Amino acid sequence: MNSSKTPRVTVLTVPDCPNAPLIRDRITKALQGRTVPVEWVEVHDADEAVRHGMTGSPTLLLDGTDPFAHDGVASPSLSCRLYRHADGTTDGAPAVDDLRQALAATRPSRSTEKG
Repeated sequence: MNSSKTPRVTVLTVPDCPNAPLIRDRITKALQGRTVPVEWVEVHDADEAVRHGMTGSPTLLLDGTDPFAHDGVASPSLSCRLYRHADGTTDGAPAVDDLRQALAATRPSRSTEKG
């Protein structure tokens, strides 16, 4: 019996988002072979962006929360989103290590799995 909780992973993008393949690749690497369903939602207008909590494309939600949101800084948007990395660079998706940390924060702290 597996008592660990699987996070609900949602990626919000605008149609034809140029960073969708990048975030897809990084999520795959961050999951390290674990099977976690990822819901991909295309957001077509500002009302949908507000309803889904999209603050630029792509927006990653874990259990309905954006782990990369900065308090009070981001508002709903259809624009491209940039993510700042530990080394100061930016690009269109969170770094793999940042994704791993965010995913780990959604799981129970005790683990008996060995990799």
